[in-house]
Amino acid sequence: MNNFITLKLKITLVLFLCVLTTFAQQEKAGYAIIPQPVKLIPAAGNFEWTTATKLLLAENSESLAPALTELKATFALLKQGKTAANTVTLGLDPSIANEGYTLSVEKNAIVIKAATIQGAFWAVTSLKQLMGTAILRRKQVLQKSLLSAIAIPCVKIEDAPHFSWRGIHLDVSRHFFDLAYLRTMIDRMSYYKFNKFHLHLTDDQGWRIEIKKYPELTSKGAWREMNGQDSSCIALAKTNPDYAIPEKHFKMIDGKKMYGGFYTQDEMRGLIAYADSKGIEIIPEIDMPGHMMAATNLMPWLTSHGKGGQAKDFSEPLCPCKETTFEFAENVFTEIAALFPSKYIHLGADEVEKSSWKNVLECEALMKKEGLKSVDELQSYFVRRMERFFNSKGKKLIGWDEILDGGVSPTATMMYWRTWVPTAPKHAAEKGNDVIMTPGEFCYFDAQQDGGSLQKVYSFDPYKFNISESEKKFVIGVQANIWTEYIPSERRLEYMVFPRMLAMAEVAWFKGGVDWNNFENRVQKHFSLLDAMNINYRLPDLDGFTTQSVFVDKGTLHINKPLAGLTIRYTTDGTLPTLQSKIFNGDLTITKPVEFKVAGFRPNGNRGDIYTINYVHQDYIKPVQLSSPAKGLKFSYYPRFYKTVNAIDEKDLTNEGISAAIEIPVAKTAESFATRHKGYFYAEETGIYSFALRSDDGSVLKLGDKVFIDSDGMHTSIEKSAEIALEKGYHPFELMFLEGGGGYTLKLQYKTPSGKLKDVDASVFFH
Repeated sequence: MNNFITLKLKITLVLFLCVLTTFAQQEKAGYAIIPQPVKLIPAAGNFEWTTATKLLLAENSESLAPALTELKATFALLKQGKTAANTVTLGLDPSIANEGYTLSVEKNAIVIKAATIQGAFWAVTSLKQLMGTAILRRKQVLQKSLLSAIAIPCVKIEDAPHFSWRGIHLDVSRHFFDLAYLRTMIDRMSYYKFNKFHLHLTDDQGWRIEIKKYPELTSKGAWREMNGQDSSCIALAKTNPDYAIPEKHFKMIDGKKMYGGFYTQDEMRGLIAYADSKGIEIIPEIDMPGHMMAATNLMPWLTSHGKGGQAKDFSEPLCPCKETTFEFAENVFTEIAALFPSKYIHLGADEVEKSSWKNVLECEALMKKEGLKSVDELQSYFVRRMERFFNSKGKKLIGWDEILDGGVSPTATMMYWRTWVPTAPKHAAEKGNDVIMTPGEFCYFDAQQDGGSLQKVYSFDPYKFNISESEKKFVIGVQANIWTEYIPSERRLEYMVFPRMLAMAEVAWFKGGVDWNNFENRVQKHFSLLDAMNINYRLPDLDGFTTQSVFVDKGTLHINKPLAGLTIRYTTDGTLPTLQSKIFNGDLTITKPVEFKVAGFRPNGNRGDIYTINYVHQDYIKPVQLSSPAKGLKFSYYPRFYKTVNAIDEKDLTNEGISAAIEIPVAKTAESFATRHKGYFYAEETGIYSFALRSDDGSVLKLGDKVFIDSDGMHTSIEKSAEIALEKGYHPFELMFLEGGGGYTLKLQYKTPSGKLKDVDASVFFH
């Protein structure tokens, strides 16, 4: 038995080394394909793609013709020149996995084999990435510099996706995006091998798809006056033009300027056909019974109380106890089922104000008749009934994870998003429901990005939700969700999506989380591709500095440039950096208080995040004297929801003790809670210390009895940093933290005057 274990370990080690070797070969050879192919073997030499290159279909491979058409478009970006004869052949191979492909690039021949048209599309996508930027730039940009040939490095690839559902969700209700831009989204999804485009077509803020039975849903329900989210975007646009709301989405109606837009059914058929030509399936979502204000404002009889508008926490939902509700819903979904060829329809069924169904005579009667014990079961009654109707149209129902509340049929597909309900994926899998993993912590791309966002997405493991080995088969895929309350423009959308979309592509196709450094290097090479596609992606963080900085005698502002070709510009007068601002060419000496505003600019003029760096003068803070310091910090735990740390009440204290460092030594934390770590930080030398505090939700750090880093309030995971001048010795330390629900992050790092940034550990904390 021991020999068997030793052999197994040796085999595992060999396989691991093979994976690392493959990564190293790809990186060295410049095969920067995203998502990572399952198997890639580099080879010497190049294939020269020219106007003389012949594109061929193998015998009995006519079904792959659309992929060949996709390749033909590249010839428009070449000029007549070399005439060396070489060929590209696409052929069917039924032995290859669904959506899988093989790609062989030799000096005189490229051969693609796939079992399906989707697999052929993904092979073409990999080939395009190997071609580089030349085929991505607009033809008019290249008129004066068309290439006569594109060199494609020789390689052999065997590839297939890990998950069958690799999705991008876009909310077009909160803010509208026109058909031209949806086609652009589809192009970019296809380039990174996503195959499902989930369109959130209706919500409280607007109804975006034509329903011929109810024309007022779009003639009136697709248009609104400016709301609070619009006002927030307008305010943010004063310093960031990406928040400006495009004028093309406004029109005058009855003398009022209204925002909105919608897609006719004919327009949607065209979009569906375009997506299909790129290997992508469009899944429609009509969100019911909640999030229906765009309809209930026009048809208040659909609700329990005969009125639309806002209820306690969410909008007034449809009433599941009236037959008129089901008549409306079935009429809508009859048209949706006929319009969309996808076998899936998304019902939504999230954030429903179920309290609106209480003390309603019709609901009490229905609950008694059906033996329903709660409004949760009433919600389940609605979902099940709609699922039966979907099934009658040959469709499968998808719902957000709230469909589990009150019971769910085993044939529904659940889309998991509520990270504060960690048992939901396992609960669904145990019942045999298919699960699409889209937890907000990793997959909500409307959450603000920072320096850790890309790696956070890349670290996403869809199985790390107590899913057993036998239950993994029910996890059919992953999806990134884009909610657009505060994403009003195409540029802002791109900024929020890229480069995170690349990490999600790898999670979906290759499982992700395998080799962050290798992935990061490939992303660096893809920035030029994103530039060529004119994508307003978020630039990598500028670093090397602390936003709240101090100096005793003098300081030095140092900024690391994360990308070649990036120009760093700055101002010191409070204005925002522009292309006319001063260029940061090297370290600056600081001898007086000053505020810098700094940003990086790509050669195409795209500006990255603006960083405000404050320098203040500070004398070294003197330490306190401790007679007999003991290791660790005093820890306090308060299992209650607070909005700010100042609201923490000692009457709510339930646990206290000593923690070695910044940890939460509670076996099972409440959904919402607060903590306090209090004691002393030991400064091992006199000098300026840097601290970086990352939290989700709020946190406040005090050093020397003064607030040092303030990240209070409810928010997603963000990092704030600051410097402080300390004399060697013990300094009062207090860290307060809030968790509002949905999973927490709490991490503190520090840098000594002569060291590098590292996690705080037990060696520096005392009480």
